[in-house]
Amino acid sequence: MSLKAIASVLGLSVTTVSRALNGYEDVAEETRKRVEEEAQRRGYRPNAAARRLKTGRANAVGLVFPVTTSPVSDCRFSEMLLTLDQRLAQQEIDLLLLADKPHDGPRTLTRLLRSRVLDALIVTHTAPQDARLLSLQQKNFRFITLGRSDLPQPYAWLDVDHYHGSRLAVEACLQQGVTRIAWLGSDEETTFVRDRRQGFLDAMGAVVPAHLVAVPPSRRAGYQQSALWLAQDPSLQAIITDSSALAEGAALAAQQAKRLTGPQALRLYAWEGLPREAIVEAPVIAIRQASERETGDQLADLLVQMLNGAPPEQLQLLRQPWLDSAPH
Repeated sequence: MSLKAIASVLGLSVTTVSRALNGYEDVAEETRKRVEEEAQRRGYRPNAAARRLKTGRANAVGLVFPVTTSPVSDCRFSEMLLTLDQRLAQQEIDLLLLADKPHDGPRTLTRLLRSRVLDALIVTHTAPQDARLLSLQQKNFRFITLGRSDLPQPYAWLDVDHYHGSRLAVEACLQQGVTRIAWLGSDEETTFVRDRRQGFLDAMGAVVPAHLVAVPPSRRAGYQQSALWLAQDPSLQAIITDSSALAEGAALAAQQAKRLTGPQALRLYAWEGLPREAIVEAPVIAIRQASERETGDQLADLLVQMLNGAPPEQLQLLRQPWLDSAPH
């Protein structure tokens, strides 16, 4: 459906219709409303190339995720993506998924930035010293991170207080007289893994951890490590994990060792609790953060503010975690 057809129906010039749809202030409000209603009724969408020439914006943002972690297959991550995509679509902004390939270095991102097909980037699984973010700052390209990094210059981010969440779990154990506590952590070099582990260590204080490991964040690794601990250390009272997958593995090991219930029941604490599709029912205490839908909404809000010119210092949101003993 062309501008010419809309103009003909309404008895307006093509120029007036075009200026009304593109938000020019010299078009009367009543006329603008008539044009927008007719365009909506006919399913008209402005030509993307023409809009880009006028506004200088591509009306598209990219989300960068590492292929090694396969986050798209995770139902929680998928729900966040769906919410984010729906919210951005309301603003006529497209969401593109970009695979971050370890062997490719910054070449793919550099090529995309030069092509000017994106207005901003969302970077996930941030590292403490993240070369991707430093490169984006050097290129003066807009970005927001899902997680934080140790950058010297301010930048936009959305995160949860991972350090505090792990402290909550440890403090809950110590208040109940539980001191034989193991940390079952991931071996990924991301900021949230580092902060969750440091929160655990600082909360333990003078209490020596029963065990402390970093393993691949998988159900298999969680099961194997927990089974070994339970076989060798009958005095173990609690395991705190930094991922759902590790938590499910630990729960399976505790079930087989008959340590899920009774006076010798093992206390299990886990960031985000058990996976939704977990095959074992266990009384896991989850360290919760905002829901995936809330995360998608908040990320979309920050992105729209960024594209409208808000400075990075105003685009930083830290959410607080809490303990949840309800079934997963």
